[in-house]
Amino acid sequence: MSGEGARDDAAADWPVDLDGVTESIVATLEPNDRWNLAALGLFSGEPITARTWGNTRTRRNFHRRGEGYVQFTRDPVDFVEAACSIHERDEPVLPSADAWIRVEVEQVDGGESGGTRWEEWELVPVESGVENRTVPTINRGFGAVIEATVAASRLDVPSYDTDELLDRLAYFEEVVEQCGDGREREAFERLAEHAGLDRRNESF
Repeated sequence: MSGEGARDDAAADWPVDLDGVTESIVATLEPNDRWNLAALGLFSGEPITARTWGNTRTRRNFHRRGEGYVQFTRDPVDFVEAACSIHERDEPVLPSADAWIRVEVEQVDGGESGGTRWEEWELVPVESGVENRTVPTINRGFGAVIEATVAASRLDVPSYDTDELLDRLAYFEEVVEQCGDGREREAFERLAEHAGLDRRNESF
């Protein structure tokens, strides 16, 4: 079923069950009144929390606005664009989002790891919507794209070994080629372009 747009302002609860660390995309409003989309890992618990690393747009907008739209999508290209580039839109919710939730955020902790400042945020649901209900399938290509965005985001972090990360990315590229579909392959090509992988390693 699709296009349900099921909004439930009264319940103000998460539209999906979260367990462990769930990868999502968050939209936060910029000073130019456009929405910046970025990857955001959600930590299960009561309450749901997330961490920002470094002086990112998401961190600054959380402090400035105190809210954002968390969304869940199965589109690997949308995820790569959010995770690996500056991606702005006029509207906060992606057309590919299966579900979304508007949250208010409050910083509850902070620290430093590997020379990078991090801040922990509590996410409080305000309103949510379910756009598509789907039967889940397992696609190793999609999983490899998501893992590749994590590895690519660490390439310029001094505490991580660049050669090891490039080896991981080469492995993920192989998985995408063998197990992914056209959308996953396009997503990895965009990731390679955003991360400059062709300049870092001849295998790309």
